Amino acid sequence: MTAAAAYNTYAQNNIQVESPEKLIEMLYEGIIRFTSLAKKAMEAGDIEKRTYWINRSAAIFAELIQSLDADKGGDTALYLEGLYTQQIKFLFQANIDNSAEPLDTVLHVTRELLEAWREIHGLQ
Repeated sequence: MTAAAAYNTYAQNNIQVESPEKLIEMLYEGIIRFTSLAKKAMEAGDIEKRTYWINRSAAIFAELIQSLDADKGGDTALYLEGLYTQQIKFLFQANIDNSAEPLDTVLHVTRELLEAWREIHGLQ
């Protein structure tokens, strides 16, 4: 078994034991981590890594959009869909312009979302 296959198996098993609330928390944390890494790669002039980490963050936002249920979430789900879509646009704009400012916006918004999520669900 390759290291990548072993990691994927571990990650899949880890996801299966987490609550939905904890999974969303982990996704927000992933966005923060990957966007921070994209910013560091940008500062280092590493286009390949910058693009890689931005794409990882965007993929998480896309997954969050897919997980929304407008029937259950109503206006909140619609608001989050728009907010997540805007963050994806900021990520891609940062990559196109090689600008850290949109990444700072994504980091700020995601930290606020994470804080609110933890408060609502009693996670720390």
